[in-house]
Amino acid sequence: MSNESKTMEKEGRANARARQPWTGKRVLDLVLNNALIIIMIVAVIYIAIVNQNFLKPASVINILAQTCAYLPVALGVGGCIVLTGTDLSAGRIVGLTACISASLLQAVTASSKMWVNLTPPPVLLVLLLAMLVGAAFGAFNGFFVAKFKLHPFIVTLATQLIIYTFLLLYMKAGNNGGMAISGLDKSYSSFITGSILKVAGTPIPNYVWISLILAVIMWFIWNKTTFGKNMFALGANEEAARVSGVNVFATTIMVFALAGAMYAVTGFIEGARVASNTANTGLNYESDAIAACVIGGVSFVGGIGKIRGVIIGVLMLRLIFVGLNMIGVNQDLFYIIKGGIILFACALDMRKYLVKK
Repeated sequence: MSNESKTMEKEGRANARARQPWTGKRVLDLVLNNALIIIMIVAVIYIAIVNQNFLKPASVINILAQTCAYLPVALGVGGCIVLTGTDLSAGRIVGLTACISASLLQAVTASSKMWVNLTPPPVLLVLLLAMLVGAAFGAFNGFFVAKFKLHPFIVTLATQLIIYTFLLLYMKAGNNGGMAISGLDKSYSSFITGSILKVAGTPIPNYVWISLILAVIMWFIWNKTTFGKNMFALGANEEAARVSGVNVFATTIMVFALAGAMYAVTGFIEGARVASNTANTGLNYESDAIAACVIGGVSFVGGIGKIRGVIIGVLMLRLIFVGLNMIGVNQDLFYIIKGGIILFACALDMRKYLVKK
């Protein structure tokens, strides 16, 4: 079926839905399909009423900055979910690339400098190196998924442990005895956490623009390239995609490699944003990314997802967690809230799939 035919078919279904009467069942389905978003909007409204500082410019910019800090890793995980998979190694790749970036870009005068005789190389060169490291691990994941037909959960669970071992060894390889990597060079800190724009006197960090540019690039890749079309076709139906001429092996590896590069950008950002990196940097980032993707409508059924949905999902999570912190909710409860969000979102996603089926 041609793209034009598919578009016409989608428009026909949309028009048919629009002509349907608003019955109680249709309203209930609409509420259930968007239940998580509705609950989060209600929660945000409640938080804004309880703490009026929540929607002040400084707080809004803080939420925007946190959203953009986590956005690249979610963009990467989103592609893996489109393929009916996931990536549990994302957080460890973030941690490894954060520590590599920070160690290479420590100031010459930093105390407990990891590589004593190293002059900080150009910032963009280190970013490229980090992306290559992330892409290599991502391609490694994709190879085992594509070649041996292993489930991404198993593959990335294994590589999560492998990467963490590399991270621990790397942290102890330098001259700082495994201590936190800090004392970063000004060129690195300024590039990530510096600001070229202020709103109401509050600076917007530079990494916000980096993440937004990445989001635009990923939107283009997902929607306007042959690779993006192949990715969605593969996620929707692998056998049909293969018959249609899609190179399943290459596409799978490329999706995971691109995801790894996105994790590395997050690691590069976190290296300067955290400014004191340890082996725990990036811990559990994959759970935030998975939660954001399922909130934003990226389906584990496969072949379904949009970049704007990923952005909305990350933003909603940051709104909730910043807001809960501002009204004094115990941070120990955040994990159960995050777990509940993932479980509830996946249950709603499966319900929509079963209803369509």
